Amino acid sequence: MLDSNMNQEVLRAPAIDPGQPCVLILAAGRGDRFLASGGSSHKLKAVLGLQTVLQTTLAAVKASGLPWHLESGPHPGMGDSIAAAIKATAGAKGWLILPADLPLIQPSTLRQLALQLVQLDSCDLHVIQPFYQGQKGHPVAFSRAAAQELAQLSGDLGAASIVRKAAENQCLQRWDCDDIGCVLDVDTVQALEEARRIWQERNS
Repeated sequence: MLDSNMNQEVLRAPAIDPGQPCVLILAAGRGDRFLASGGSSHKLKAVLGLQTVLQTTLAAVKASGLPWHLESGPHPGMGDSIAAAIKATAGAKGWLILPADLPLIQPSTLRQLALQLVQLDSCDLHVIQPFYQGQKGHPVAFSRAAAQELAQLSGDLGAASIVRKAAENQCLQRWDCDDIGCVLDVDTVQALEEARRIWQERNS
């Protein structure tokens, strides 16, 4: 799915720091909704500002200063993609799972989530879910104690079962933030236009 220039980005991923959470950028999806809405290319290759959607997301993650890993697949489902990324970054302190189609995510949002995660008891399975104006967002942060369950995921439901388990055990933490980038995913051409408008406002 990814072209050669995007694959070069993978080669520059920093080494995993056992003292920090790792941002997992999931880029293995087919992007069917975007194409069905009138898109002429894969959504991650659509242009936003001066770069593609994927390159813009990567730039924000790099600017956060956190370790990161780009999972490009191919994988049959989001769960499989997450599992592969977890196995590739097994030494991380925890994980921030970020779909690659959220290019407006702010580096400060990633840093704040990572800071909250490392302050939790790493022996317990903790999950932090960001919210923007009442809407669930990404990245969802998982403590290191979730490693085994994350590595066993498969199918299209992602890590929803692990989030539910954390909620049942009162280990799901809600974090209200003011970053629209945690909810504005470029799933349709209309969403891309909205993302372009916001990007231009930020960079004018």
